[in-house]
Amino acid sequence: MTSAKSAQQEKPLQHQEQQPSSGRRAAGEDPVKREQILEGAKRVFMRSNFDAASMNDITREAGVSKGTLYVYFENKEDLFEALIARERSRIVSSIKQSLNDIEPIEEALHDFAVTLVTSITSDYTIRAMRTVLGVIDRMPRLAQRFFTATPENGYTVLKAYLEQQVAAGTLSIDDTELAAKQFIELCMAGLFKGRLFGMCDAVPAEVIEKNVASAIRVFMAAYGRRDAR
Repeated sequence: MTSAKSAQQEKPLQHQEQQPSSGRRAAGEDPVKREQILEGAKRVFMRSNFDAASMNDITREAGVSKGTLYVYFENKEDLFEALIARERSRIVSSIKQSLNDIEPIEEALHDFAVTLVTSITSDYTIRAMRTVLGVIDRMPRLAQRFFTATPENGYTVLKAYLEQQVAAGTLSIDDTELAAKQFIELCMAGLFKGRLFGMCDAVPAEVIEKNVASAIRVFMAAYGRRDAR
């Protein structure tokens, strides 16, 4: 009996406080507390790589107990995936707002591209990508969640906008999915890989503006309706 009692006392705190899977998820419904944990985790992951960061570090940084942390997130991978989803959602929300149908197409594309390129080449996004690439062999699921297209992303948002412009007669595009990918690649030409592989520091705003302006000229030369120019 004594040994059984000791074993129970030695169980990790998360198993003592954690309810069954459905109960654990139901318990972690406070959005303020969840955001507090995510912000703490973000600071830890920004300072350390994925392997070096620990759940203990995150509890200290977020100012919560380990029991509370495990109510909201099952493990470090689960927490990192939640951060990815949150940042992706923020980026998508920003770029959707930038594609205003009322604005001339060149202005809408400019606002979309500057917002997207700035976000993708930011320190946080680049660090997150490097983290995923560093563990891709051991954690293929994490990489899949990071890189696999979600229902809404930069490409799908731009594709929907381009389809609206084709219907309005502003653009002449046979394949809007391909055109969306081409435009985004043009905007990030020479910037993304340099940031990802550490060949350059943060990209100055004027460089992003120059890239975007050039991309818009090329894109409109290829897809702008000649009778509308």
